Amino acid sequence: MALSEVYWDHQIPLPKLAPVQAKATVALVALLCFINSYDGEFVFDDSEAIVNNKDLKPATPLNNIWSNDFWGSNLSSNSSHKSYRPLTVLTFRLNYLLAGGLHPVGFHVLNIILHAVISALMIDVFAFLIGGLAYDEKGAILNHAPKTSLLAALFFAAHPVHTESVAGVVGRADLLCALFFQLSFLTYCKAFSKGSDINDRFSVQWVVVSLSLCAAAMLCKEQGITVLGVNAAFDVLLICNVNVYELSQRLLLRRNPLHVSEMLRTGLLMRLALMGLGGLSMLYARWRIMGTGPPAFTEVDNPASFAENIFLRIVNYNYYYSLNAWLLLCPWWLCFDWSMGCVPLIKSVADWRMLWLLMMWCVLIGLMSQALCSQDGQRRRTLTLGLVLLVVPFLPASNIFFRVGFVVAERVLYLSSAGYCLLLAYSLGHCCCRWTRFRKLLCVSVVALLCVYVARCALRSHQWRTEQTLFTSALSVCPLNAKVHYNVGKNLADRGNSTAAIGYYREAVRLHPTYVHAMNNLGNILKERNELVEAEQLLSKAVSIQRDFAAAWMNLGIVQNSLQKFEEAEQSYWNAIRFRKKYPDCYYNLGRLYADQNRHVDALNAWRNATMLKPDHSLAWNNMVILLDNTGNLGQAELIGREALKLLPNDHTIMFSLANVLGKLQKYKESEGFFLHALRINPNAASCHGNLAVLYHRWGKLELAKKHYELSLKLDPEAPGTRDNYNMLRRKLDQLKQSTP
Repeated sequence: MALSEVYWDHQIPLPKLAPVQAKATVALVALLCFINSYDGEFVFDDSEAIVNNKDLKPATPLNNIWSNDFWGSNLSSNSSHKSYRPLTVLTFRLNYLLAGGLHPVGFHVLNIILHAVISALMIDVFAFLIGGLAYDEKGAILNHAPKTSLLAALFFAAHPVHTESVAGVVGRADLLCALFFQLSFLTYCKAFSKGSDINDRFSVQWVVVSLSLCAAAMLCKEQGITVLGVNAAFDVLLICNVNVYELSQRLLLRRNPLHVSEMLRTGLLMRLALMGLGGLSMLYARWRIMGTGPPAFTEVDNPASFAENIFLRIVNYNYYYSLNAWLLLCPWWLCFDWSMGCVPLIKSVADWRMLWLLMMWCVLIGLMSQALCSQDGQRRRTLTLGLVLLVVPFLPASNIFFRVGFVVAERVLYLSSAGYCLLLAYSLGHCCCRWTRFRKLLCVSVVALLCVYVARCALRSHQWRTEQTLFTSALSVCPLNAKVHYNVGKNLADRGNSTAAIGYYREAVRLHPTYVHAMNNLGNILKERNELVEAEQLLSKAVSIQRDFAAAWMNLGIVQNSLQKFEEAEQSYWNAIRFRKKYPDCYYNLGRLYADQNRHVDALNAWRNATMLKPDHSLAWNNMVILLDNTGNLGQAELIGREALKLLPNDHTIMFSLANVLGKLQKYKESEGFFLHALRINPNAASCHGNLAVLYHRWGKLELAKKHYELSLKLDPEAPGTRDNYNMLRRKLDQLKQSTP
């Protein structure tokens, strides 16, 4: 099976480096491209997969990662995305433990290192795919295409489409999947002996190890199982040296039928059977783990898959493929999200975008014809395996086997880009062979392309450092994407710029009139700005579109309460609780409604429910203490306050409220202790100084009372009642001085 040196390799305009030097060069290029993302924040999907994922916390049992999805939800839940990636989550958890918390630097650095390692290993992968397996006298593997494999690996290391996978921490799934994908392929290559006749013997043990690594890749990301297709193609085309075109002719025309004994002798059928059995076992295990079936995506996630006309559905799928191809060919227009109007559906064959489909298929058919019919065996094998590496890893994202939850996603191209880089390197080598006069021009073009790739990676990875730059960068790429405007608005609102956020939320709703999350957030901002009528209209529309939108129901209740529509507000709160059983914030707001209506028992019950669902709900605890204090139930208020401080020992607001209660109960010393503790935590609380002064005033410690009255007035000169109490104290002090002989 050993092949001679690849004839176009010496024409590649690169120096021939030793294996270690080549890998070090590729790794350094990979680091250069993405090193400026090392100190980035957690952005976009990192919030759900890492920041809010309880499976990363040491307090969460480690076994949970085997029963939960990538986002921390139980796989049996109907809301689960069914993305089962426990090994990836395990690395997140290790990052958390090593860093002692959610410090993004460690997460980003590991991603960058993984990409550098994967890029370096790509040299070996490309070398085997191009030149096959060959060994020297000492049994070391020979690289028959050192320059081609180096060039392809450099393209892979610097390809800008990888930015999402490297600079976004959740891209760890793609990186780990690619690493185990490579190891599975390289291990499969080790299954063949180093003897003179490589077809006669192979190691079943190494094939089993390869299958185990394939399973590990699948536990990092579902795409990992596609390595079996690459392994099988490599076995057929390079290990067994099968000419696919001749084989198809023999099968179709029934000429020179296949000799099964020959295939048995080479072990091909046994290896294919082992891989087929292993793959089916993995798929069965995956199906059992998923529990309730595939995830339920909406039309917003993947509009083409909901098109009623099958022809238009297929046309749009193919248009998506052409967009992915364009991202590989010209990775300049990159976006974190391609949904919600970013890619309008093709609804007629007269749409000019049909040209992209035709162009893509013309190129693919041309490559396939060369791959199948070329008289040049090396070209045939290289093109075929390049296409296999391009297409097979992309199949899970193709909508062919099941509906996916996105339109275009740059992260799914991480592995497929390796096939593109292989084809690109081959094309340059082939051009150098045919157009020797333009070799210098081709050399300059290669260097220029690599420089453009590196510059684009540096720019794009910088944009991924913060949500502000990431979301803003998408506005020029997908101005029709409602989700982009929503995310820009949300980021502005989180940073306190609610005025600017309103404009982006309105644009999101204009572009996507049923965008309930944008309506909810816009309604919240209008509520804070006291524009209650419009806020009520927006929130009412949101819940009419999505009846089970619990957060919108709660916010609608808050607005209705402010508009004194108490009955409607109460009904809205109960609707929110009906759709989200465990909703402590809603119980808290319901309690506030009851308190405004002087329904004290109902208010206390609602706040008690809030603290049962969320024991650290400070506002609910504090409101219970204040309500009991105001209604004269001082003993019960004291018990509630002490119970709250056991759970929240450093909450200065509860200390303040409990101190007031203890002061009224004439437990002055204990009350003083809580006031002073609260002031140590929050020394600039004017009300706390003022109430402590009142305590000292009652207690007879007049000089201390004077001191804290003055501190309170210094912090808040308009504090209600404090000035009167202070003047009263001064008159009393003056009387005492006058009465003193």
